[in-house]
Amino acid sequence: LRFRAVRFSSVNIIMGKHIHRQYGAICSVNSSDHSALPPGRLFCFGLGYTGARLARALRASGWQVSGTSRDAGVMREFAADGISGPSLEDAVIPLGTSHILCTIPPGEAGDPVILSHAKQIGAVQGLVWLGYLSTTGVYGDRGGETVDESDAPAPGNARSRRRLTAEQAWLDLGRAHGIPVQIFRLAGIYGSGRNVLATVRAGTAKRIDKPGHRFSRVHVDDIVQTLMASMAKPRADAIYNVCDDEAAEPAAVVAHACELLGVAPPALEKFDAATLSAMAQSFWAENRGVWNGRIK
Repeated sequence: LRFRAVRFSSVNIIMGKHIHRQYGAICSVNSSDHSALPPGRLFCFGLGYTGARLARALRASGWQVSGTSRDAGVMREFAADGISGPSLEDAVIPLGTSHILCTIPPGEAGDPVILSHAKQIGAVQGLVWLGYLSTTGVYGDRGGETVDESDAPAPGNARSRRRLTAEQAWLDLGRAHGIPVQIFRLAGIYGSGRNVLATVRAGTAKRIDKPGHRFSRVHVDDIVQTLMASMAKPRADAIYNVCDDEAAEPAAVVAHACELLGVAPPALEKFDAATLSAMAQSFWAENRGVWNGRIK
């Protein structure tokens, strides 16, 4: 994939407007990548936050799009945009589907899409690209060191181990049926409605003091651009880290958000794992940076 990396000099602020995405990179597709992606037909297993964003971007480019959602109300909203689809259990991949994306996380029993639809996916004629959204969590804790796709995964919790197993299941499915499968390991996703500015405005932002503990992030629109670039140039068995250029300490991100909004930052809170939820503890248990050179 060929990307234009844009580096900003300030702190990576988690917000929904590109103009203020600072401190790290925005991986944006060159115009040649857009023109190389002719209209096709996408079926998306999981029209959630990221899947919906891609679906609407492709619809605007003349694509036919359908997919699954657990929320009938959401699907009624999609229908107004020409995007149709049932629940996962009732999903039927339309004839003429050229691209498939899976955004649904695996459960304890395995990947739900593989379990229920592997045979149907393998039978699709003319499928030229299949993407699976995974997580950089498969790398586990690296003590603050930076990883790239050449580093062996070492997941440190059950969720990430399930993700790694799902990655392999999708790659195996692709190899068995001659389908080019691409794995996208995403950092923490932010964007409209899901960002630190919103939590600062809501008065719920916290600054946890744990110096040297960094997290990588990525804007949802950069994920969309990455997927579209890959769709234009499929590469079987490819694995891509999708994240901003620079990892950041969460406390610094909150402080910069407060600076942009012109409000005083919340006081620093000493890190205390015992006061955190199980999910938050797993979040803070791993410290790593992630390099995104392969998507550039």
